[in-house]
Amino acid sequence: MTGGSDSIERRSGVSLWRQIADRILHAIAIGDFAENAALPPEMALAERYGVNRHTVRSAIAALVQDGVLRAEQGRGTFVLSRRRLSYPIGARTRFSTGLQGQASERHIVLLASSVEPASRRVAEALGLTRGSDVIRLETRGEADGQPVSRASGWFDAKRFAGIDAAMAETGSITASLKRFGIDDYLRQSTVLSARHADASDLADLDLQPGGIVLVTVAVNITPDGQPIQFAEARFPAERVELKLSAL
Repeated sequence: MTGGSDSIERRSGVSLWRQIADRILHAIAIGDFAENAALPPEMALAERYGVNRHTVRSAIAALVQDGVLRAEQGRGTFVLSRRRLSYPIGARTRFSTGLQGQASERHIVLLASSVEPASRRVAEALGLTRGSDVIRLETRGEADGQPVSRASGWFDAKRFAGIDAAMAETGSITASLKRFGIDDYLRQSTVLSARHADASDLADLDLQPGGIVLVTVAVNITPDGQPIQFAEARFPAERVELKLSAL
């Protein structure tokens, strides 16, 4: 059995064919298997993932049914073209305007909110004392009815008291901040990574086990340099690509 991201977990509780299907999805998402190109033969895939051909065949059949692959008699199995949204990460990163022209309906849903003591990383990002009260917003971004982002955002509870109600009403972080006199804000920093979706992201982003999410950890500031938001956002790699521009 091969190591690294291609290895499978035989005691994970997830069926082998499902694990193989998820790894094929991941390979497509990162470009190992190009769109419209033929998938490697079953024997090659079986060797790559350390399973038998029957397991690979079951995984391929499931992905054909899901519309990810296309099987052609006598020719092989091909990766179908799947349009992904391009989400720009730049000096002014905004959900709605970032997807303008790619989706006709774009909005953010407030899933939950709470007041909690600031952790070390939240306090450092917002320039607060550790343990200070912060408001945490849990949100999901949707485009044409499909979930495309899942985010956790933190704000100073004293300065932004009521931002949860504003967010529930407006469905927009930008519109909510305007109610506090902030007409513009900038992205100070963004750290990018990728990982397997956890249980909550699988549910909220409608992903299958093994799905990959692109993760951004960011700090937003006012034009004069005051930190106003610390946020971690997750994007399903099968639906969204992140496009970086100069910050």
